[in-house]
Amino acid sequence: MIERLIAIMARLRGPDGCEWDREQTFATIAPYTIEEAYEVADAIARDDLAELKDELGDLLLQVVFHARIAEEQGAFAFTDVVAAISDKMERRHPHIFGDEKEGGHHRWEEVKAQERAARGADSMLDGVAVALPALLRAEKLQKRAARVGFDWPDAAGPRAKIDEELAEVEAATTPAEVADEIGDLLFATVNWARHHDVDPEAALRTATAKFERRFRAMEDAAGVAFAEMTLDEKEALWAGVKAAETSPSPA
Repeated sequence: MIERLIAIMARLRGPDGCEWDREQTFATIAPYTIEEAYEVADAIARDDLAELKDELGDLLLQVVFHARIAEEQGAFAFTDVVAAISDKMERRHPHIFGDEKEGGHHRWEEVKAQERAARGADSMLDGVAVALPALLRAEKLQKRAARVGFDWPDAAGPRAKIDEELAEVEAATTPAEVADEIGDLLFATVNWARHHDVDPEAALRTATAKFERRFRAMEDAAGVAFAEMTLDEKEALWAGVKAAETSPSPA
């Protein structure tokens, strides 16, 4: 079946294909690739398996699209992508596909470190994509640093750092200083989340979804008068919506 999709993309990129598809490059397609990955995550969060099937197809199309552009440039083809990831998975699971008897995630990380060294990486932090969402990238950089011992022994360290950074925000006197210190505060918060084994990106998505749900409920309750209500009235609405969500359902 994958051969059909590859052939479709080749036709779309061909001389008699789609003008829009022919004009695309790695750079112009990259935002769509990121968007499709987020739509996959959204379908998973909503537990919508029918939507997940469609979104995984859209994401697969992005892989085929990039591979087709690379093949036209003589760099690699889709089969090379499949071979590379297959080799990587076997290499990173020597306890499954090799002769080693023990392994797991720790061994996976060791093999990844060996791969970075073979590529001539200068730092443990090399290879963490700059284009990642900021919270996710912060967490990944912190985890890399922790592997070589640059980390607090427990959650008390990053918790104290949050207080320190908050005080520095309050002491800042210029907009640039405030922005810089708030960045440090967010970074410290990510560290605290990591020490509690909380995914900060997922946690913020959940909090954002909760805010959106409650705000929409406020709008529904108030109707067209919502925008003209006082802040105290809106706060009362918010409290009511929150209480309705958190109150146990009647038996």
